[in-house]
Amino acid sequence: MESVNTDQRASAGPDGDGTSAVRLLEEAKSSLLDAALPLNVPGAGAAREFVRAILEQLEDYILPRFRNLDAPLLAVVGGSTGAGKSTLVNALVGHPVTRAGAIRPTTRQPILLHHPSEARWFNDQRILPGMSRVAGRRTNPDKPESADRVGPAPDAAVGSLVMLADEAIPAGIALLDAPDIDSISDGNRRLAGQLLAAADLWLFVTTANRYADAVPWKLLLEAAGRDITVAVILDRVPPGVEEEVATDLRAMLERQGLGTAQLFVVAETNLDDFAMLPADAVAELRGWLSDLAGDVAGRSAVARRTLDGVLRQLVVRIDAVADAEDAQRAAGARLGADVAEAYATAAQRIGEATRDGTLLRGEVLARWQDFVGTGEFFRSLETGIGRFRDRIGAFLSGKPQPVETVEEAIESGLLAVVVDQCARAAEDADARWRADPAGRELLGSEDLAQPGAGFADSAAAEIRAWQGDLMELIRTEGEGKRFTARMVSFGVNGVAVALMVVVFASTAGLTGLEVGIAGGSAIVGQKLLEAIFGEDAVRRLAKQARESLDSRCRSLLAEDSARFLERLAILGPQDNADLLRGHARRLAALSAGESA
Repeated sequence: MESVNTDQRASAGPDGDGTSAVRLLEEAKSSLLDAALPLNVPGAGAAREFVRAILEQLEDYILPRFRNLDAPLLAVVGGSTGAGKSTLVNALVGHPVTRAGAIRPTTRQPILLHHPSEARWFNDQRILPGMSRVAGRRTNPDKPESADRVGPAPDAAVGSLVMLADEAIPAGIALLDAPDIDSISDGNRRLAGQLLAAADLWLFVTTANRYADAVPWKLLLEAAGRDITVAVILDRVPPGVEEEVATDLRAMLERQGLGTAQLFVVAETNLDDFAMLPADAVAELRGWLSDLAGDVAGRSAVARRTLDGVLRQLVVRIDAVADAEDAQRAAGARLGADVAEAYATAAQRIGEATRDGTLLRGEVLARWQDFVGTGEFFRSLETGIGRFRDRIGAFLSGKPQPVETVEEAIESGLLAVVVDQCARAAEDADARWRADPAGRELLGSEDLAQPGAGFADSAAAEIRAWQGDLMELIRTEGEGKRFTARMVSFGVNGVAVALMVVVFASTAGLTGLEVGIAGGSAIVGQKLLEAIFGEDAVRRLAKQARESLDSRCRSLLAEDSARFLERLAILGPQDNADLLRGHARRLAALSAGESA
């Protein structure tokens, strides 16, 4: 990027055509809009506020000023409740233009005062584009009452910007009377902060008895951080203590890095019938503003200083947002890992349950016994394995019982295992998320501790599909082979059931007689398959059947875990933090007048 220093930026006119600096700022704005900070992690709240404040300031001040460095300065008059801001503005103009009274909050709609010749700079929403413009209308200036001297249209929204052209305002500078920074109204306080962030110059009003308050100093320290030009008006100073109070305040300003701030003292004095200060009370301040307005080079210096200070602050804040996005990503990864671990454990337990003989108990075992013969066949295994070949030959030449009952028993038993393990995984993932502030916020009041709606139906369908896979394996393996009576007797379904029994063959977890029975069941199934396909084919078929079952179970669990993981999609683009840091580096170079 080409070098763009503030002197080069000054060449942009009121219809400036977007320099490389503006393009960079627009890119940074786009990345900030993409910043997603939804999770409740340390620093997230401050980062969200940074994003809001940066976006506002980009629109309200930075981009407009970059486009038009020669535009009039905007001096925002801010301060605490009762500091006398409106009275001061009236005195600077020389006649009542703003409301000054005891009712709080006083400034309901900020008034922007400008010279008539410079209306174009402010009416076209060059600055503060989010605020609607309302034309001010002068009420009776000769009526001595504490009431609005400038009235907006009756239907003007609170917070709109009242525009008033006045010959008393010197060309080159505009005054904006802002709400109280410590207003009882949340909206007014926020608006005051927004307006101050859009200022080229602060006129900060405080009083002799409140200049050490915390709220004003918070904003003054922000001004020091931005290196903005500040004029501090010490208002309502009792006679005889002007020098003492001013000296103390100057020392405080010096200690806080604001030693270059202009300080003006306004003595406590009686107001006239129009609630106006005597003209000489603000003569020094009015003269300073007039001189600044008439000094083109001086105005440009103020604008450049403020703009460069804002850029430095912007770099720090953008880096902080990038760090916050990294923290969000880390939290998201942690939550995702919690879900993955919970469901991976479920998949492992399902695998164990389908290997350790658990499924060859109870109903499945009984139906398998009915299918291959009687209990006498299995009990005979205890008399010696040497007689097994004779028994298996008789079994293979016999007429088996209906296979459907075995299939149904396997489906029911397998479904119970899958649903139970998914429920445990969902409960575990839900508990982990609720123990984490970020996860708790994502879950809200929704209970995800049970499998999702329709999971049991989906699992049943997958198990039936797996059984179908096995029948297809049997058909494929049997193609081109001469089927004997034993194959015809059992059919594809019967042989597939035998393969299921082999898949569930391990005896781990069984005790006593169950071991022998389950082992015998597996031996019968395996010998049947070997008699038809051969040993190598049986091993291959069993492996394929196991892989197909594991794959379908993992898919089921992944589908259910998506109820958690899809909530992490709100984290936004993964590379956004890196983009923000890149923008920050280029903005830092821009502020330093280097090649970006």
